[in-house]
Amino acid sequence: MGSGLISDAEKINNILHKVHNESDILVSMKMRMGYENPEEILGVLPILDTYPLKNIAIHARIGKQLYKGGTDLEAFQKCLNNSKHKMYYNGDITSVAAFHKLQQRFPSIDHWMIGRGLIADPFLPSMIKADISEYPKNRFDIFNEFHDRIYQEYDAALSGPTPIKMKMLGFWEFFSQSFANPQKTYKKIKKANSPKNYGIAVREIFKEAKNS
Repeated sequence: MGSGLISDAEKINNILHKVHNESDILVSMKMRMGYENPEEILGVLPILDTYPLKNIAIHARIGKQLYKGGTDLEAFQKCLNNSKHKMYYNGDITSVAAFHKLQQRFPSIDHWMIGRGLIADPFLPSMIKADISEYPKNRFDIFNEFHDRIYQEYDAALSGPTPIKMKMLGFWEFFSQSFANPQKTYKKIKKANSPKNYGIAVREIFKEAKNS
């Protein structure tokens, strides 16, 4: 568990020392603010400042939260105040409106990382870039093609229906958030017990979305 390492500043220092002395890799960091509490990262930032890092992307939660509860914006501000490195913000960018709020809260941040919000809504990055909140009229046609491409790639790379089903279930846990009834949508995918039934379920979901 990566966030469990944050409380061991000495080990982080040893790892970075070895990487920077034995390779020409320019390291970037992706961190939470701690495992037990968000103050843990403040003990690490002075060490990170001694290395020529490319950037530090911080997910504004602690490890114990997993993805539950809100992000800690005050703790993220402390990170900004206590590091010389370029910071990226990560956490709960799930809509254009949510992005605007974070942009106003942290005007010095000009790089943003989107995780689960991107899987739930693949249109989100382009909408943020264009600063629009309207989806394209053929939204679900594009989404359908996107899904099919992912499925086809996994079908070619994996052997047997079970591994593919498990991979796609992971996507649908988030994809379902883009549909009118997320719980019903995910349940329909979960109940599909064969590739044929999965295909039928997907077609029904997208057909219903396109006609709504």
